[in-house]
Amino acid sequence: MLPGLEAADMPADAVEVGRIADAWGIKGWFKVLPYSADPEALFSSKCWFLLPSEKGAKTFDGVGRLNIKEAKTHSGIVVASAHAVDDRTTADALRGARVFIAKSSFPTPQKDEYYWVDLIGLTVVNREGLLLGQVRELLSTGPQTVLVIEDEAEGQPLQRMIPFVAVYVDDVDLVARRILVDWQPDY
Repeated sequence: MLPGLEAADMPADAVEVGRIADAWGIKGWFKVLPYSADPEALFSSKCWFLLPSEKGAKTFDGVGRLNIKEAKTHSGIVVASAHAVDDRTTADALRGARVFIAKSSFPTPQKDEYYWVDLIGLTVVNREGLLLGQVRELLSTGPQTVLVIEDEAEGQPLQRMIPFVAVYVDDVDLVARRILVDWQPDY
C-alpha cells in the first residue's frame, strides 16, 4: 500500500464521487475531478476510500482509506491534502484513483433537496396512481434536472423523461421509495 493509504473495507453505503487527476504542487497536494457540480461531500468528509484506476498502471491494490487533512476549491479546481502524503511523488502515485465516500458522511440536504443517488431506483407514480416506471438515471440539462424513467409496455422497454421541477413533481418519499408526479403516460 502507498504511504498515506491504509488497507480498508469499502463501506456498504459508499458512493463514487470523483477521481484523483494529478499531483498539485510539491507538498503532496493533489487535484480531484468531482463527479458533481457541487462537490460538498468531498469537503465535508475527512475519510475517503480509494480504488485503483481502471486504466493504466496500478500503484496499489484493493481498497485504501485516505485520511484527508484538507479539501478545497482553488482557482476553479478541487485540491486536497492527506495525512502521510507529503511530497509530489506520493501524490502522483494516486493519479487515476477512484474516490468513494460513505453516504453517511455526506452533508444533510436541505428541505426539498435530494442526492441523485437517493432518487435512482425509486418508483414513479402519477396522481391517478398509474405506475410510470422506475428512475434509472438523472440528466442535468443546464436549467433543470430530468428524471429518466424506465418501464415496459407490451413487453418492450419504454423510457420517459420527466423534468424534476415542482410543477411536475408533487412529492418525493424516500422512505416509501416513491415519487408522485403530475404526468400522464402518453406525454
